[in-house]
Amino acid sequence: MMKRNRLWHTLGLLVFWLSSGASMANDASYQTAAITEEALPVFYTELKQQLTYPDSWLSGHQQSFEQWRRQARLLVRERLLTPDTHRAFEPQVVDKQERDGYRAEKVAFNLTDESRVAGLLLTPNSPGPHPAVILLHDHGAKFDIGKEKMIQPWGDDARLASAKAWADKFFTGRFVGDELAKRGYVVLAVDALGWGDRGPLKYEQQQALASNFYNLGRSLAGLMAYEDMRSLDFLASLPQVDPKRIGIVGFSMGAYRAWQLAALSDKAAVTAAIAWMGTYDGLMVPGNNVLRGQSAFYMLHPGLSARLDFPDVASIAAPKPMLFFNGGKDSLFPARAVQAAYSRMHRIWLSQQADDRLVTKIWPELGHVFYQEQQDAVFAWLDRWLATPAHPAR
Repeated sequence: MMKRNRLWHTLGLLVFWLSSGASMANDASYQTAAITEEALPVFYTELKQQLTYPDSWLSGHQQSFEQWRRQARLLVRERLLTPDTHRAFEPQVVDKQERDGYRAEKVAFNLTDESRVAGLLLTPNSPGPHPAVILLHDHGAKFDIGKEKMIQPWGDDARLASAKAWADKFFTGRFVGDELAKRGYVVLAVDALGWGDRGPLKYEQQQALASNFYNLGRSLAGLMAYEDMRSLDFLASLPQVDPKRIGIVGFSMGAYRAWQLAALSDKAAVTAAIAWMGTYDGLMVPGNNVLRGQSAFYMLHPGLSARLDFPDVASIAAPKPMLFFNGGKDSLFPARAVQAAYSRMHRIWLSQQADDRLVTKIWPELGHVFYQEQQDAVFAWLDRWLATPAHPAR
């Protein structure tokens, strides 16, 4: 009897194996080309559908907005993979130049425990303390200048020529920092790692740089975000600055840095971000620049996109005043992605009865630029909140 049972069991396994083999032999549904031409997995649409942003305020999981802000900020801070620094700034002026109504200084200071850097600092000649603005430069795949894109440099003819050409291309020939100093603001600009005095990085080196940071247990995007926090702390520490009247202004990658910094720190009263905002859903599409890698690594925090969308991160700064401009002809940020992000942020500011503190605008005739008309609108926005100490932080 036992021999007969074993025989039937063996025959059963043989039949199952033969039928399964035949079935598999006829099944051609397995993946044979799993990656698209743009280095996306072929199942990326399924992965995008899983991005539900459970830590967004709009998820409805939190009852207290302030508690949500604290937890969301902590979440972002943890993703930076960058520990707090313990060194004093110890600033030293290494060069200076008198300009019309203000002075320009090149100031060295300790940015982190590992890096002592030079920043460009403009201070009005009028009595202080003054309102102040930290300017965050763009990427632009142009690494020979960083802070010099925002503040006119001196003492280096090649760098000055490069900076003027950049201003002509993107800023209607103006240096945004110098324009603000003429209006009575203290202004600071510092190089991100890879630009200006801290470069020049080569475009094709960015991915390797980011990978090496991960190998060292750190994050390139996290370093840039944390260094921006430290630069803001440095600006707030200066005796000529009113620490309650500080703004953040950034263009392109600098705009990303601007709203990210506003999310991570309460030391700024107002923020203006020009030419960087959208949703993951709207930007993670074939043909978009964000899929190319390289420069994207300066804006990639491990695992954060599974928890918060871009506008969710920016909204950690709510209900403080924030301004967002995008160009209608900006191919890097399709209007659909921008409008979706704007809508998401307005819902959050509105939930705090502060929608009048959020300004969003798509300039239909403009591309990826920060032209004079836009600058003047930003300057007026900054003046509204910073020109006098009459507007308490909220």
